[in-house]
Amino acid sequence: MPTAPHADAEIRQTGRSRAKATRRAALLDAAARLFAERGFNGVSIEDLGSAVGVSGPAVYRHFNSKHAVLAALLTGVSQDLLDGGQEVAASRNDAEEALRGLVAFHVDFALKHPDVIRVHDRDLDSLPADDSTLVRTLQRTYVEVWVSVLARLLPEADAAQLRVRAHAAFGLINSTPHSTHRSRPPREAWRRNLLEQMAWAALKAE
Repeated sequence: MPTAPHADAEIRQTGRSRAKATRRAALLDAAARLFAERGFNGVSIEDLGSAVGVSGPAVYRHFNSKHAVLAALLTGVSQDLLDGGQEVAASRNDAEEALRGLVAFHVDFALKHPDVIRVHDRDLDSLPADDSTLVRTLQRTYVEVWVSVLARLLPEADAAQLRVRAHAAFGLINSTPHSTHRSRPPREAWRRNLLEQMAWAALKAE
């Protein structure tokens, strides 16, 4: 049975929307890799387009500037971390279980997104002020997810001390992109286990 004209239009629109979302995601993946390799200032709009098989001007269909690409990359990953961390914390009643879940979640993020960590560490200051404020706000909120779980596990510690513990764990976990040579990565299972153990030790240190 033939479809109605409006149904055909909706199908075409859905297909275009899906293709646009796919291309946008590909551009962000390329941006993470290229910015990590060359730095934000060493990559052009033409480089980004070429990396996904389109012309430089075609990038502007998705982002209005190279700074907008960087902003989307860093705000997106910060929001993903916050959403994931909140979900982990809310899904576990036991404080130790929740904290171990947060550690495993963050280690998984670091192992899957080393380029984004490099870009964040090196190019966060290249963001426009409003985008930088948003990224930092999301990250502070993410820290407080960890602090709220730690407070249940270490009720004698004040919030400032708990933030130090959380940041120490982040530092250990997020250091992996800087200490691993791309051509000689260690076995992932071994690295994941080591990172989780070290982060746990930092969080529970006397």
